[in-house]
Amino acid sequence: MSALGSKSIMAELKSINLAIELLELGARTQVLEAVTQLTKSQASKLYREVTGESPPKGQLPFSADWFLSWRPNIHASLFYLIYKRYTARLHDAEALAKAYRRYKEILDDSDSSPEFTITRAWTLVRFMESEVLAERPCSECGVPFIAHAQDLPDDYRCAICNPPSRAGKTYKAPTEGVVVNHKKAG
Repeated sequence: MSALGSKSIMAELKSINLAIELLELGARTQVLEAVTQLTKSQASKLYREVTGESPPKGQLPFSADWFLSWRPNIHASLFYLIYKRYTARLHDAEALAKAYRRYKEILDDSDSSPEFTITRAWTLVRFMESEVLAERPCSECGVPFIAHAQDLPDDYRCAICNPPSRAGKTYKAPTEGVVVNHKKAG
């Protein structure tokens, strides 16, 4: 009998390959345990083999409010749009890995850095599935953004259409050769 139960060797290999891919994207061992059939000790051992380090200790992110602050909300909403496209044809764990990889590619192409980790991406998916968070289309641009499931006003405005006053304080946009199409809010 295998270490993962009575599964086939091919199923075990697929599970381990998925775990390796998630680890390479920065996943914590708790994520591996949840999305693969690895035990805690197997996930820890694989973590050490792949990263060369001991797994980090401590709790995973657990607050839905983190996803609602302006920058994380933009990134979480982008990631979730990508994730939904992948879930149409892939198992959820595979969709998570592919969507996060694509999210990072998009940010690399735009010279931006990821606002959240794959562990936070997995947490976001769990909050969406448990209906703690939900998508809400912006009343101005129509793009769906992440919001509290119980707090969905009809006039919801996204973090891009309605940025906080401090939004420009921490980010310096490139100015050379950039054309900005600024839409005046009404």
